[in-house]
Amino acid sequence: MVTHLPTKNDLWFLPLGGAGEIGMNLNLFGHDSQWLMVDLGITFNDRLGIEIIAPDPTFILPYQEKLKGLVLTHAHEDHVGALPYLWPYLRCPVYATPFTAAIVRQKIADKSWRNELQLIEVPLSGKLDIGVFNIEFITLTHSIPEPNALAIKTPLGTIVHTGDWKIDPEPLVGDVTNESRLTELGKEGVLAMVCDSTNVFTDGVSGSEQAVRDELIKQIGKYPNDRITIACFASNVARIETAALAAKHHGRKVALIGRSLHRMVHAAQYAGYLKNVPAFISDEEAIKLPPEKILFIMTGSQGEPRSALARIAANQHPVVRMDSDDVVFFSSRIIPGNEKGIGLLQNNLVKGGSQVVTANEEDIHVSGHPARDELKKMYKWVRPRIAIPVHGEARHLLEHARLAKSQGVKEVVIPENGSLIQIEPGHSHIIDNVQAGRWALDGNRMIPAVSPVLKDRNKISIQGIIVASLNADKFGQLLKDPKFTILGVTEPGKETETLKKDLQRVIRDTLLDDHKNDEACLEALRLIIRQTVNQRFGKKPIVEVHLGVEKK
Repeated sequence: MVTHLPTKNDLWFLPLGGAGEIGMNLNLFGHDSQWLMVDLGITFNDRLGIEIIAPDPTFILPYQEKLKGLVLTHAHEDHVGALPYLWPYLRCPVYATPFTAAIVRQKIADKSWRNELQLIEVPLSGKLDIGVFNIEFITLTHSIPEPNALAIKTPLGTIVHTGDWKIDPEPLVGDVTNESRLTELGKEGVLAMVCDSTNVFTDGVSGSEQAVRDELIKQIGKYPNDRITIACFASNVARIETAALAAKHHGRKVALIGRSLHRMVHAAQYAGYLKNVPAFISDEEAIKLPPEKILFIMTGSQGEPRSALARIAANQHPVVRMDSDDVVFFSSRIIPGNEKGIGLLQNNLVKGGSQVVTANEEDIHVSGHPARDELKKMYKWVRPRIAIPVHGEARHLLEHARLAKSQGVKEVVIPENGSLIQIEPGHSHIIDNVQAGRWALDGNRMIPAVSPVLKDRNKISIQGIIVASLNADKFGQLLKDPKFTILGVTEPGKETETLKKDLQRVIRDTLLDDHKNDEACLEALRLIIRQTVNQRFGKKPIVEVHLGVEKK
């Protein structure tokens, strides 16, 4: 096995997730025989019984003792969501600011190893040494409390890792971006900046949360006699506060619907946020109030089938029902890939009589990622010699590279997951490509996303499966009719019975030809069953044959 341990003369960056894609972030920095991990996120899936996908950590596992810590930039799922599933493989200390630490504690509360995880709570703007790395947390703004850039300092130079960010002059929850410290770092000298690329194609700026608050207050006022629902990301604590204060402005009580909202509110209050928000009421209390006196805040803005809003739209929620008295505001963006689920949800709401208002019609959402003018400001402040764009698909990274060069950056290295980058003035380049992929949460275990388990499950979902059980004597004569289990191939009734008769006939002929060689006979039976089904239905199911041969 090739050894990947950096020397004192090496400064390495290695993304295992989040480069060439949006989400599922896992970043490694290497220097002087040590590794530092930044973020450990997931992405979501809705196929083959798999809901959660995480980065493949195989590369770092042989160097567990050299992995000195995991630093979390903020508490979004694509940055912390894999921790409950992958930390047992890593077993390193975890560093986070108070809000993010509170979210981590919630995530691992039911894990048997929860007391083994060393979680170090770092104050805002805190500094600490993790192995050979000196880390400084720098306050930014985003769509969740306490987003941080990291200044990672080594004898070979300083790397600024931005995490997710925007420049919001009025973030409402938390402090504004620490422009002065970023500018100071730029003057001190920054070797490289690893930076968010999500909105690189968006001109101008991303917008302020204050503008959303003003607009929601205005829009809610247009529906004085209706019950209002605000659907948003549970992690957007500023949006939760906005919705609650907008409700107060219009004389409405607020109920939270969705477990993740309650968890986020609890973490926010632990960290000192949401102090000015009136107390929330339960859904049971809310449903008894007149429509004009209530506002719901709900999860499910992305059409997640198990979310509170989706269950309500399908009339499956135990307490809340919606009808013509309801107006639902989708105060969120559409995450690429979720269009179908969101469309289904909104159609279900409309069919039930509710009105739907989205960010396409009204200015009720702003992005949490930097548009082009904000990216230019960041480069003006930090002035890195080398730019390494991440958190974007290939086209985002290439456009980010162009923008960085237009701002005077001398070198740009565009990574993919698995790109091992040597960071060195004038010579930064990819020195190797290491294993990078995906692990899937299947039931209660993590398996490779390319596992035969999932390949078989996918084939079964497309082609179906047939299991044949038969007994024959030593001459290849069937002792009784074969038994078949046919799933996902035929319609019940006549079609199934006709196929069974056809299979019985071809099985008799095949047994007489090949029964003397068990392996050859089994393979011949599998082939003839598959061929028969393909000829009749144009499908090639998975076929399993269990053959018992009487030896007397």
